[in-house]
Amino acid sequence: MSWGTELWDQFDNLEKHTQWGIDILEKYIKFVKERTEIELSYAKQLRNLSKKYQPKKNSKEEEEYRYTACKAFLSTLNEMNDYAGQHEVISENMTSQITVELARYVQELKQERKSHFHDGRKAQQHIETCWKQLESSKRRFERDCKEADRAQQYFEKMDADINVTKADVEKARQQAQMRHQMAEDSKADYSSILQKFNHEQHEYYHTHIPNIFQKIQEMEERRIVRIGESVKTYAELDRQVIPIIGKCLDGIVKAAESIDPKNDSQLAIEAYKSGFEPPGDIEFEDYTQPMKRTVSDNSLSNSRGESKSELKFGGKSKGKLWPFIKKNKLMSLLTSPHQPPPPPPASASPSAVPNGPQSPKQQKEPLSHRFNEFMTSKPKIHCFRSLKRGLSLKLGATPEDFSNLPPEQRRKKLQQKVDELNKEIQKEMDQRDAITKMKDVYLKNPQMGDPASLDHKLAEVSQNIEKLRLEAQKFEAWLAEVEGRLPARSEQARRQSGMYDVQNPPAVNSCAQDRESSPDGSYTEEQSQESEVKVLATDFDDEFDDEESLPAIGTCKALYTFEGQNEGTISVVEGETVYVIEEDKGDGWTRIRRNEDEEGYVPTSYVEVYLDKNAKDS
Repeated sequence: MSWGTELWDQFDNLEKHTQWGIDILEKYIKFVKERTEIELSYAKQLRNLSKKYQPKKNSKEEEEYRYTACKAFLSTLNEMNDYAGQHEVISENMTSQITVELARYVQELKQERKSHFHDGRKAQQHIETCWKQLESSKRRFERDCKEADRAQQYFEKMDADINVTKADVEKARQQAQMRHQMAEDSKADYSSILQKFNHEQHEYYHTHIPNIFQKIQEMEERRIVRIGESVKTYAELDRQVIPIIGKCLDGIVKAAESIDPKNDSQLAIEAYKSGFEPPGDIEFEDYTQPMKRTVSDNSLSNSRGESKSELKFGGKSKGKLWPFIKKNKLMSLLTSPHQPPPPPPASASPSAVPNGPQSPKQQKEPLSHRFNEFMTSKPKIHCFRSLKRGLSLKLGATPEDFSNLPPEQRRKKLQQKVDELNKEIQKEMDQRDAITKMKDVYLKNPQMGDPASLDHKLAEVSQNIEKLRLEAQKFEAWLAEVEGRLPARSEQARRQSGMYDVQNPPAVNSCAQDRESSPDGSYTEEQSQESEVKVLATDFDDEFDDEESLPAIGTCKALYTFEGQNEGTISVVEGETVYVIEEDKGDGWTRIRRNEDEEGYVPTSYVEVYLDKNAKDS
């Protein structure tokens, strides 16, 4: 099967066919090139997707990736990044091994094809030239034969005519002989050219054209083989990355299998454990017995005589006994919140979100017991204003000692801070050791440097170490306090750390002065016990006797469910509407009333307040 013998007369069709083959090859190259672009785009999109969901450094998201489920997700992102890399490898290999190679081969193929068809056209032109020569000699031989025949006839005519002279007859005879000679020469020339043409024609159709067409056939078959090899390479390049892609997928499966729900549950406990004890049982309040004021041994009434203190209380309050003042007013003041309000839930379903760290829910005791406990125990805040409004810590400002956190979370934060400071100390100590060694080298080899030049740096590092140690001792003291290893700190240390609670009973008359001059609750302890009892009686009387139940200044609607677990707070349900009796004073709490006996504080961010302008102005 040869194109030279089978397709000897299909020169033009072969030319079209080979051009079509090159077009097919270029189309395949374009296909592979577009595939590489798709692979690159896909890899880029996968990388961007993986980067998009990566946790941001030094953010809260990094803490979330302690959980095994989040770690599995992070492993999936990393594996997808490697997965994208394999698609980039596919694109690079296809570009280098298929696209570039085939493009070079196409250029070579076009040159070879051009050369073969140039030879074919050259052979065609040669045989056409031979054919023209043959036709020309044939026509000349035919013309000479006709001329010789006419000259012969003219001679015979002249020879038969008696009126023609002998010279004319001789001239006609010579002309006829010359024409016959020319015809013979033309015949010989025609015969020679014909033989030559037949030879050239035979060579053309049986040697030149078959050879040229055979080369074209081989060229075309090489092109077909090359396309097949490229298609095979196309598949192999994909197959080469399958094991690595399989490892990526195996890594994702392994990450999924490493998810440990028990471990995540334990991490959640460690992250959110407050350290508080659950509330105990609520005692039964017996209203059938008249409320009797019990005086403990530590009561203020025993300090300067019971009768004297009773007289102090009775004179100003017009005989009104302390236990019988309005219950909701006293309870609200005695149980106001002791910490900043929790932030509102992030989700739309507040029931699924905790209300933030809360103080433990205290048992409700009879009012007389509560009052006696207040009178005989050490007060927890400076004055009634700070008691009434709660701590004035802002939500955005975190105390240095993390006192705004529950005990367990505070302990963890302090421990983390201590560990960080210890690392910084170790780093500075290593730097000091390095400088010391360098100074020793300079002392032994003065030509290497001046030892005195390192004194300033050494002093600076030592100063940094001392600062870090003092800082670490401060946090270790707070940590020891939280863990119960050390007694409570002094008032000065508490003020420095941003805490507002007090460990010693203040003088009550300074509490009265706080209302005008000292909003932060500072006071002294130089007053006598008698003055304490006197001012306490008048101050209490002013607070509770002169002020009646606060009127409602508006309403509010609960945006989220709030479980009032600290003292002084009140629980509300999402969608509930209650009365507002005191606006937010800047501490994040709003005082509300459900009915005559139920009032307390709720976080301002948990309710939507609708104030009555007229009531507020009045």
